[in-house]
Amino acid sequence: MIAYLERFVHGNDVESRQDDDDDCSSLFNALDLQGTIDCLATGLAGKDFGGLYSSKPLALVRPSGADDVARVVKAAARSSSLTVAARGNGHSISGQAMADRGLVMDMRSMEDHFQVVRKNGTVFADVSGGALWEDVLKRCVLGFGLAPRSWTDYLGLTVGGTLSNAGVSGQAFRYGPQTSNVAELEVVTGKGDIFVCSETENSQLFFGALGGLGQFGIITRARVLLQPAPDMVRWIRVVYTEFEDFTRDAEFLVTRREGDSFDYVEGFVFVNSDDPINGWPSVPLDPDQAFDPTRIPQTAGSVLYCLEVAFHYRNNDHPSTVDRVVNRLLGRLGFLAHLKFEVDLRYMEFLLRVKRAEEHAKANGIWDAPHPWLNLFVSQSDIADFDRHVFKNILKAGIGGPMLIYPLVRSMWDTRTSVVLPKDEIFYIIALLRFSPPYPKGPLAEKLVAQNHEIIQCCINKGFDFKLYLPHYKSQEEWKGHFGNQWTRFVERKAIFDPLAILAPGQKIFSRMIHHLI
Repeated sequence: MIAYLERFVHGNDVESRQDDDDDCSSLFNALDLQGTIDCLATGLAGKDFGGLYSSKPLALVRPSGADDVARVVKAAARSSSLTVAARGNGHSISGQAMADRGLVMDMRSMEDHFQVVRKNGTVFADVSGGALWEDVLKRCVLGFGLAPRSWTDYLGLTVGGTLSNAGVSGQAFRYGPQTSNVAELEVVTGKGDIFVCSETENSQLFFGALGGLGQFGIITRARVLLQPAPDMVRWIRVVYTEFEDFTRDAEFLVTRREGDSFDYVEGFVFVNSDDPINGWPSVPLDPDQAFDPTRIPQTAGSVLYCLEVAFHYRNNDHPSTVDRVVNRLLGRLGFLAHLKFEVDLRYMEFLLRVKRAEEHAKANGIWDAPHPWLNLFVSQSDIADFDRHVFKNILKAGIGGPMLIYPLVRSMWDTRTSVVLPKDEIFYIIALLRFSPPYPKGPLAEKLVAQNHEIIQCCINKGFDFKLYLPHYKSQEEWKGHFGNQWTRFVERKAIFDPLAILAPGQKIFSRMIHHLI
C-alpha cells in the first residue's frame, strides 16, 4: 500500500500518470475502505467558496465513517509526506480545506447519523461531523420540537466544520458560540486513533479540537445541546445615524438576562444612499416594505447602522402579549422613529433566511464568483475608532454585500478551547461579506483582497485589540502572533495529537514532518 502512496506523491513520468486509475483502484483495495477513493474527479476538492485559491489533491476520499477516516490518516502517516484535509461543504475562503498533492476527505459522504439522547435531564442530538446544520435543524424541529441553541447565519455548513472554528450568530451573546454548546465529540487524530472525548474524558483533545482549525483531529461525530424550539419569530430591524447610539443599544441588549432581552441580536452598517446592495433598500425585511429616506436627519453621515433583533414565541401566545413584550423591549432603545421594519415568520424559516439569498446568488452567478470575505473580532474599547477609520473611511461606499457588526460576550466562550479572542468582556464581530459579480461586471478580486489587507494593516497601525476570525496566515510567525500566549499550548497539543503535521495543511500553520520510510 505504501508503494502506491509513494508513487502518487513522487511519480513524475507520463506513463505513471496514465496508470493513476489502476493505482487508485489498488490503493482503494489496500485500504479496505467502506467508502470510495476517486483519483480522477478531484476538481471539486481543489476549490472552495472563496474562489481565491486552488490546488490539485491526489485523491478525493469519500469515507463511510470514522473507521475509514482513521485508515486513510494512518496510511498517510506511513507515507513519507502525504497530508489529509477534511472538507465539509467547501465554504472556506482561503483554501483551508485543501491538500495540495494530498488526500481530501469529503465529510459530506459520511454515513447518516442522527440520534436524540437524553442524559441527566438534558437533551442532545448526536450527529455526524459531515451533517449540514440545516439538516440537523429540520430533523430536530420537525421530529422532536427541539433545536440547537447556537447557530451560524448560514446553515449550509457542516457540524465538524463550524465546531473546528467557533460558529457564531445572533444567539451567541446568550449561549456562546457553537463550540460552547457541544458535550461530546468523536475525533480521529493525526495518528489515526479514534477517541470519544468530552470535558471529562480525553479533555485535552476535546478542547483542542473545538476551534482547533482541524489541527488536532477530524471531527466525525458531535453531541450537540438541544432546547425546546419556538414556533414563531418576530424579526425586527431599526435604524441609527450615530454609531454611539447603535453600540449603546446593542450592548444593552446583549448584557441583559434571559427574559429581559431579545433572543437574537445582530447588526450591520449600510450606506446612506439608494444603492440597492449597500444602501437603504438593503434594510426592509419584506418586498412590501419601503425605506423612507426623508426620515434620515440632514446631519447623518455617509454610513448608517441597523440593529437587527428577533423575539421567539409560541403559536398559543396571544398576539397582544407578543406585541406588549416586543414594544417594551424596543421602548428602551434610541433608534430613529418611523424607520422600523418587522415581519413574523416560522422559526425554521427565520434560521434558513440566508438560503433565499443563496438561491438568488446562484441564479445570477454571484455565488460562484470569488468571495474575498474578511471576519474580525474587535474589542469594545477599540470599536468606535474602528468605525471611524474603517466604516466611515475605507468602506464608506460599501462592499457589494453585508457589513455585519454586533457585540459578543467573552464570558460565554470557554477559554479552554483553541479559539483566541480579544481581551475585553464585550467584543464585536465584524463580517465583511462581499457578493460582487465576477470581473469585469464587478471589481477585480485582487482589489478587494488588497482592501482587506488595508483594513488589517489599519488595525495593526492603530494598535487595536483584534483577532481574525476564520483566520488565514501564510507564515508561522504570523500564526504565533495570532495565538499570542496560547501558542505554546497549541504547539503542545499538535505534538500530542498530530506529531507529523498530517492534518489540515491548507491552514498553513505547520509543515508536514518528513517520515523516512524503512
